[in-house]
Order: sequence, then structure tokens, then C-alpha cells
Amino acid sequence: MTIKRLFPALLVLVATCSAQSNGATVQRPKITGISHVSFFTSDTAAAKRFYGDLLGLPPGAWEGVYQVGGQYIQIQAQKQSNPPSRISHVAFATNDAEGVRSLLFTHRTKAPAAVHIENNGTRWFAMEDPEGYPIEFVQEHPAVTKQSKEISLRIIHAGFVVHDRATEDAFYRDLLGFKLYWHGGMIDTQDDWVDMQVPDGAQWLEYMLVAKNSDLDKRTLGILNHVALGVADIKAAAKLLESRGWKPAKDEHPQLGKDGKWQLNLYDVDGTRVELMEFTPVQKPCCSPYVGPHPD
Repeated sequence: MTIKRLFPALLVLVATCSAQSNGATVQRPKITGISHVSFFTSDTAAAKRFYGDLLGLPPGAWEGVYQVGGQYIQIQAQKQSNPPSRISHVAFATNDAEGVRSLLFTHRTKAPAAVHIENNGTRWFAMEDPEGYPIEFVQEHPAVTKQSKEISLRIIHAGFVVHDRATEDAFYRDLLGFKLYWHGGMIDTQDDWVDMQVPDGAQWLEYMLVAKNSDLDKRTLGILNHVALGVADIKAAAKLLESRGWKPAKDEHPQLGKDGKWQLNLYDVDGTRVELMEFTPVQKPCCSPYVGPHPD
């Protein structure tokens, strides 16, 4: 969140809960957090050195997966896209993938007609949100992988470019029940970031607000489309990285964000930003107060 302004507007047993959609009460399954975030890479070996060796994330059940406690980051071989975004998709965890799919399908979104069921019982489906962003909803019971060297055991948020906040709010907030956590910007009177917590947890999706006419290059997209790992002590995390041979670039150092939290931005071989962030603020945030619980 403390990234430099580069252009003018830089911007989920069925226990049901309720959300609002066009004034009507919508019953929906739980959406409890982030399941995983997937990125493309041009160099899988270099990605392994970054995610596996430097960050210390243990390998998952298949190639290119790096566990973050019970969540994971997935790295896929490069796929060309225009604009050249490195993010493949963000996946949300739910207790009922079919329930979420049915809800979205009923409301005439781009949800598919059925969920996928894996041999291990995992149920999931993929779709695009109203701005065409690839997302997934995953129902599984992941084992928590823990070892002594990982930098973090929790993905606390993921962010991607959003051009129209009202359009995304109608989907994430009004239909799915996401809730505002915090919002702010480089200046107090303008929002560049809007943090929307999942309905049944404290992890969040961060809208990186960008004007529709902005020309986003690969470097900028790598900064905006990102994942954040929670750490208890950002300075201790930096020291751990240094002990593994990390040599920080000019903008890679612990800093206080506008949200009042200590954070440290790292970049993989393709310029994808991995943000280390403390769980709770140490000072009052700019722009707006927190209105949701902090992650743990």
C-alpha cells in the first residue's frame, strides 16, 4: 500500500448468512478466506528460489505450489496476455462450493453450470468477476503444512486492479457479502485502495483502484496485482531474509503504510509483488478508520 503513485488514479454442514442484493436478502454459504493465489512466471527455477528458498514456503502436493499454512501460492508457466498481467486468478475458500455457484448462477453472473469434483473430494469452480477478473471458489479441508523456515503461515490478502468500484461492490459486497475493512489513498481525500473482507473471516480482497483510461505496463501490473503474507514482526522478517542472502533493492525495506501497518514489499523474478505485512496497525491509519477485525 505504500507503493509510489505512478499515475493519477492508482488506485468465502451449510450455515447460511445473509447479504444484500438490490434490496433483497440473499442466503448464501460461508466464504471464509483466501484459498490460494496463482501467478504466471517466465522462469519456474527462479520462482522456486524466491518462493521456496528465500521465503521458505514448503512445496505443496504438486509442482509449482508453495504452501502458506493451509493456503498456498501457485506458480504456473508463463502465459501471454494483453495487458501482460502476471496474476492467473484469486481463489476464495468456502464451505459449500455448489451453494456459492448456485447463488451466482441464479443471479445471472458468469458462474458455470456445475462444480468440479476432484478425486480427493475438493469441489471448486472458476469464473470471471464483473470486470473480467479470473476468480475461483474452493471447498476443501487442506492440511496445514508447517516447517521451521517459512516466512509466513497466512495469506492475509490479495489485490488486483479494479476500474469501477461500484460494479465490483455490487458483486462482492451486495451479492456475496464482502464487508469494508479499510480504504485510503496516497492523499487523504482520494481512495486508491479499498479493502473488502470476506463475509466470514478477516482476510480481504484489495481493490487497486485505477482509472479506466490508465495505460498499465508490465511493471505497474506486477505492483498492483499482488499477494500479502502476514508476519508478526516485519523487522525480524527482514533479518531472516537477509540471513538467506537477500539484498534489498532501493524500495525494498520495512516501512509504515498509510494503513498504519508495518510492511515490506518484495518482488519475484517477474516483478510480481509479494507484500509482507504485520497483522495489526501500530498507529492510526490515514483516510479512514478500520471497521472490521484484524487478521490473526
